[in-house]
Amino acid sequence: MNVIAAIGKYAITRWRFLRYLAAVTWSIFVVCFKKGTFRRTVRDVLARQVLFTGFEAVRFISLLAFLIGISVVVQAQVWLPRAGQANLLGPVLVMVIVRELGPLLVNFVVIGRSGTAIATELGNMNVSGEVRVLDALGLDPFTYLVLPRVLGVAISVFCLTVIFIMVSFISGYLSGVLMGANPGPPYFFFKSVFKAVSPLDVLNLLAKTIIPGILTGVICCIEGLSVRMSITEVPQASTRAVVRSVTALFVTSVLVSVFTYI
Repeated sequence: MNVIAAIGKYAITRWRFLRYLAAVTWSIFVVCFKKGTFRRTVRDVLARQVLFTGFEAVRFISLLAFLIGISVVVQAQVWLPRAGQANLLGPVLVMVIVRELGPLLVNFVVIGRSGTAIATELGNMNVSGEVRVLDALGLDPFTYLVLPRVLGVAISVFCLTVIFIMVSFISGYLSGVLMGANPGPPYFFFKSVFKAVSPLDVLNLLAKTIIPGILTGVICCIEGLSVRMSITEVPQASTRAVVRSVTALFVTSVLVSVFTYI
């Protein structure tokens, strides 16, 4: 009976968290379309979040994309012609880089780099009483703290993924030229890649960047604001935020792939 009780308790706890996650996510969409939501203070927080999560991560994402382009794109240029399947270069690169690898790696970087920062920042603010002070000053903590961070993460993930894809293709092509892989003229290479991109691929890219970005922002804000008593709870909240964000990322990725291509 103890085992059954433990399983039931675990299931109820997870169900309550999922309901709360869905409620907060839906509130984000509702508040976004309310008149007067994006005041100057909210816009400033949103701009700083995009600056930290997106702009300041461009160099690392570009370096990562450069290395991925060398390893993945060059191998595709070398081995597909040898197998007599040179015409599959574009579809293979789109399948590997655009559909799966780009969104996954960018989301991982954002979760590890910005997700933990959001959870830690909000946890410290909650413990020190800054959230209560904002409420006393007439600033809605949800609109001022949660909304711009969630939107900033989602926007940054999408933009960084686009940068990742472009840099990986460019670095892969240039590396193929230097290594003698004979990728052909740039026009034909990029034409074969973009020709393989279908409307479903665009929808897949949007879904695998914006949805996990929103969920990451919401989860990290929830975990950060769940810290109540002591500063020692902050690292635990950050760990839960990372674990749950990664779980949400993989679940979303699998569901989007299933509904898009099957």
